[in-house]
Amino acid sequence: MIKTALQYLIGLGNQETMEINGQKFSNQPLNLLRKPTPSALTVRSLSGFVDYLKSNYDSPGSLMVHVESPTKVSAFSSFNEDLARHNYIEAEALLPSIRFGNWTDVEEFNIMLQSLFVPNEDRASLLKVVGNVKEDAVQNISDDGISQQVTAKTGVATVSAVTVPNPVTLFPYRTFVEVQQPESLFVFRMKTGPAAALFEADGGAWKVEAMDTIRGYLQEQLKEEIESGKIVLIA
Repeated sequence: MIKTALQYLIGLGNQETMEINGQKFSNQPLNLLRKPTPSALTVRSLSGFVDYLKSNYDSPGSLMVHVESPTKVSAFSSFNEDLARHNYIEAEALLPSIRFGNWTDVEEFNIMLQSLFVPNEDRASLLKVVGNVKEDAVQNISDDGISQQVTAKTGVATVSAVTVPNPVTLFPYRTFVEVQQPESLFVFRMKTGPAAALFEADGGAWKVEAMDTIRGYLQEQLKEEIESGKIVLIA
């Protein structure tokens, strides 16, 4: 053990560098002493993100603002001598959990629609169906393979077969509350129980729409900073 330790210490004093095919090599590993970078401040709203940038609190100089996703925006500096960037602030949206593609009993589905979706005509149609459906078998209409019928109240003490709306356009809460929620297409299905489910049907296009909306909001709120070159906005 002592011999090994002595050999290690001797090796430390015999550092050599050499050049092979235009590249420099060392016979000892070298560790870069990196300059410290700040930990990013995390906020939960776009308004808080904008307030920080306008305050010039840390005097960061020029910054790039990146709309990373429908739920995250960050601001960082250019890289330093170590090719590391200073991440100053991140905004991450606080969002409810919405279970798409899962069968839910109609009472829970009713509550989900009312609490986690922006009101619109299609939401009202779904509420009318799931709020009045009777515990009966759900019927599939075989002529197109898409439409469904359920037995539901259609008036005072009256029940009849009602066609389930499909597909539907809804606005679930899936991005920052300061901007308009993105429109999405969903396939609405019901089965015996009764139970209901929503299946996403837009191929993720809502994410691009949400990011464009966030970009527009930031362009408006940070107009002076962008025009002066203090902030560069990308999405």
